[in-house]
Amino acid sequence: MKIHEYQGKELFRAAGVPVLEGHVARSPEEAVAAFEKLDSPLAVVKAQIHAGGRGKGNVIDNPSQKGVVLVRSADEARQAAEGLLGNKLVTIQTGPEGQTVNQIFVEQGCAIARELYLGIVLDRAASMPVLMVSTEGGVEIEKVAEETPELILKEHFDPAIGLESFQVRKLCKRLGITGSAARAADRFMKSVCRFFVDFDCSLAEINPLVITEDGEMIALDAKITFDDNALFRHPQIKELRDLDEEDPNEVRAADSGLSYVQLEGNIGCLVNGAGLAMATMDIIKYHGGQPSNFLDVGGGANTAQVTEAFRILLADPNCKGVLVNIFGGIARCTTIATAIIDASKEVGFNVPLVVRLEGTEVEEGRKLLQESDVDVITAANLTEAAEKIVAAASVA
Repeated sequence: MKIHEYQGKELFRAAGVPVLEGHVARSPEEAVAAFEKLDSPLAVVKAQIHAGGRGKGNVIDNPSQKGVVLVRSADEARQAAEGLLGNKLVTIQTGPEGQTVNQIFVEQGCAIARELYLGIVLDRAASMPVLMVSTEGGVEIEKVAEETPELILKEHFDPAIGLESFQVRKLCKRLGITGSAARAADRFMKSVCRFFVDFDCSLAEINPLVITEDGEMIALDAKITFDDNALFRHPQIKELRDLDEEDPNEVRAADSGLSYVQLEGNIGCLVNGAGLAMATMDIIKYHGGQPSNFLDVGGGANTAQVTEAFRILLADPNCKGVLVNIFGGIARCTTIATAIIDASKEVGFNVPLVVRLEGTEVEEGRKLLQESDVDVITAANLTEAAEKIVAAASVA
């Protein structure tokens, strides 16, 4: 689960991670009030969307309007708010369609001496969180990671112990941080690492992390993603979810106990099991097709879930065919076949449907489909199923 920058900074502040004063605004009038409340000669107006690269992003209808704007008066804050709110911002992470800006963050300025990058993720190969820092802070960090990865310094840490002082000293030496800034770094980096563990984060990124002229270290950004599977331990975090920033179909699927990710192809996939879903998408691509989604109905799928899955798949105008690939285990093949038949009566299949069943009660399940009036193309194995759905979708 992702949250907005302003929400992340509220959590950072409570965790002892230094941030600047700022206020969220959802109208030009609120932006003016926020600027005046800061009582600062300089402020930054930032679009609040779940995507990075806002500083170089552009509003679709007004390319000169950036997603991050430096303002020096209440009137300039109003103008920036008017240029952002209600408009679509396109960044390197949103895709060409952009994301609508529903709120902005008006934050006080500061005297910046240096900009750095800091990020924490889980290194699955090492089974430990890893802190990454770089002197190349700013909006080009993706380019740095691709072209000069040696400029990104890493320190793994034990989640039970946290980042240790000797590790901070090692990083500071390589970053050229000394004196009061090094002492600030010790407090800052340890606090962010502790936050990452305490809140079950999958990503905590600060870009840029700045060192002020006074030697203080401040989080000028807060990009935080939480492990969905751990949200039951953090009900206060779950309340921060912004459904307007998520794909409506993905939200709808989650409400029905389905795992769904929208893709850009034209072949819908209805599968039980994440591994089987990945294999299904791979073999569709191998035979020249393009999956339009990842949809896992789970091992215990029922008629209601399968019906909702078809509704979601067929609502996609790009979907020209659907491949159902089921391995009967907890959910038997007869249960899935019955669910497909019932779903056809409620939803109505207007694109080719290829079904491959295997596992418990497979023969009975196939017989149910053959004797039904549902227009189904059956397949005995996954290769045959992929070939048939790619061919059918190409002429649909």
